[in-house]
Amino acid sequence: MRRTAVSTTGVRRTYGLTPPAVVAHADWSIDPRKRRVARAVRTERGGYTALAPEPVGSLEDFFDRLAAAAGPGETVLAGFDFPLGLPERYAEAAGIGHFIPALLRFGRGRWTDFYAPASTPGEISLRRPFYPARPGGTRHKHLTDALGVANIDALRRACDHPTDLRFAASPLFWTLGGQQVGKAAISGWRDLVAPARRTRNELRIWPFDGGFAELLTRPGIVVAETYPGEVYAHLQLRIGAPNKSKRNQADRRDDAPPLLDWAARNGVELSAALAADIRDGFGSAADGEDRFDAAVGLFGMLNVVFGHRAPGDPHDETVRDIEGWILGLDASRLRPRSA
Repeated sequence: MRRTAVSTTGVRRTYGLTPPAVVAHADWSIDPRKRRVARAVRTERGGYTALAPEPVGSLEDFFDRLAAAAGPGETVLAGFDFPLGLPERYAEAAGIGHFIPALLRFGRGRWTDFYAPASTPGEISLRRPFYPARPGGTRHKHLTDALGVANIDALRRACDHPTDLRFAASPLFWTLGGQQVGKAAISGWRDLVAPARRTRNELRIWPFDGGFAELLTRPGIVVAETYPGEVYAHLQLRIGAPNKSKRNQADRRDDAPPLLDWAARNGVELSAALAADIRDGFGSAADGEDRFDAAVGLFGMLNVVFGHRAPGDPHDETVRDIEGWILGLDASRLRPRSA
């Protein structure tokens, strides 16, 4: 379905996708105090108003709040910057043929210990793959040996590998260091996505439940994996350069012009609070980087909704059913996997 909308600037814009009533992007953390979500709400004229990031709050009613903001019969697109999917090599060894049924089993029955990071190499197993529980004498080799793979790249999904625009993402099951994603995946799967999938028939996870365009045509909630580090280049931000850091307010402030320009060109109204945040580099407080990534991720998702980037629907069956994909990632930019 194609819809033509009139933006808030009066410029007509053709969508290749059905525009959701609410687009939300959550910058995730194992620490609930650091979780921030930025939202864009479709206006009566068909454009979007983007709001300043706010705390994610209670996970029990998180999707209820998004659905209420969208209204009856509408669609919510919710993005999270934690992995959604499993490495192919691991899934093959564990006998997992599809991510969604496995997600609903993790933490239960034979998979009771799945979310408990192993404290020692001897505790690592296919049903307890996250490691380590704490720092101290830990190595990638402990994880690769225990899971029976040749190297740490074998525990990366295809979308985790480096592109010509960014470095490789951390492998799913590693839980140590500033770049690790394992702990965020644990909390995101265990505490939010899996419980919601069990209780909400209208919650669908891309790409496992279908193509992106088709999922947006149905009322309910569409969940997708995002990666702000991927979006920096899409929006022509300097924050991803080697001499720039999202932890630095001045560096975040330097990227205010391209963010404000992107919003203006796309007819996205910014709330006064969000515009002030962008111009100020999201403040000097410790949560500045979290709020920055929440907003950047939101703009990246809207970039896909507006048709400026393809969503990246995977054609490979393994990627579509098991590994998953990052919204907006162009597979042609990936560097080859290690052997």
